[in-house]
Amino acid sequence: MIKILSCLIPIKSLRRIFRQFCNSIQILFTAKSIGKNFYCGKFSTVNKNTVIKNHVKLNGLHISGEGRVVLGNYFVAGFDSQIISDTHNYEGNDLPYDNTMINKDIEIGDFVWIGARVIILPGTKIGEGAIIQAGAVVHGNIPPCAIAGGNPAKVFKYRNVKHFLQLKALKKDI
Repeated sequence: MIKILSCLIPIKSLRRIFRQFCNSIQILFTAKSIGKNFYCGKFSTVNKNTVIKNHVKLNGLHISGEGRVVLGNYFVAGFDSQIISDTHNYEGNDLPYDNTMINKDIEIGDFVWIGARVIILPGTKIGEGAIIQAGAVVHGNIPPCAIAGGNPAKVFKYRNVKHFLQLKALKKDI
């Protein structure tokens, strides 16, 4: 029976499914909360203060630090992206910095898509419907429906807001 199953389901596929399952379990036990329809496609990590809302897709996102991180409904993360929620205290009692950390919360709105290898720095707020270009380094505030990229990330365009709102209205199960 095992030989028949191994012919039908390649071992490589089983290993991938098992890794995804184990990673999802690790996130389940680490995150502060997880909404419905959570998906983790590549190995990802979160901190204990991460709030994952509904319909979130992680593809190799790594969240570090002790600050609170909120991932909005329908958030999608590209592969190898990072969210850093704390920073070294460079105004402490040692140089170049002391051993204390400064936690800063990060809030990512609903329907946000961040591309591959994006870095989101402490204290960032990304508005609903924003898109962050691959490779961007984000700090500060990104307005709703903005499309931003670069280092530091700057808004260079906006989504068609009317079209965005029409599509958003179709997502009634948030």
